[in-house]
Amino acid sequence: MPARIPTAEEPRRPHPVEILAALCAGSLLTLMLLSNGMMAAHTTPIFASLTAHGVGTAVAVLLLLLFRLRTPPQPRMAASRAPLWAYLGGISGALTVVVSTVVVNSSLALTGTMALGLAGQVVLALVFDATGALGLERRLPRRNDLLALAAIVAGTLLIIFARGGAA
Repeated sequence: MPARIPTAEEPRRPHPVEILAALCAGSLLTLMLLSNGMMAAHTTPIFASLTAHGVGTAVAVLLLLLFRLRTPPQPRMAASRAPLWAYLGGISGALTVVVSTVVVNSSLALTGTMALGLAGQVVLALVFDATGALGLERRLPRRNDLLALAAIVAGTLLIIFARGGAA
């Protein structure tokens, strides 16, 4: 039986490796936020951001060298340029690190910061999908997308406001 190709109306199911990779990325994001927050608590948020990006640059250069040594050279195709807005990732990444290092040391703590960050990511992703912003294929949110968003917002509110008297 031939494999069924999903249509635009029917997105393909994620592969388990993709799910594991996304879970690992989320875990690394939490570890990054914790370590940057600790650095900011002992120095400043700007220094913590500079340190994180400096170490990240060094690791990226090492990985680039490692992968260049391990992969055979590929024939180059016609070079295409990334759109100008694609370079904004560095700005948003730096601002994310600075703002989160301030907020993680507030009454929100690590869990509240991560929960609100997740809610913000999902809201903006749904807006980008719905509008086709930044070159994405336009995809209106489905009922399940909105139910998932409601669950994330409800969970975020529980995390932040239902901590009980443990403070």
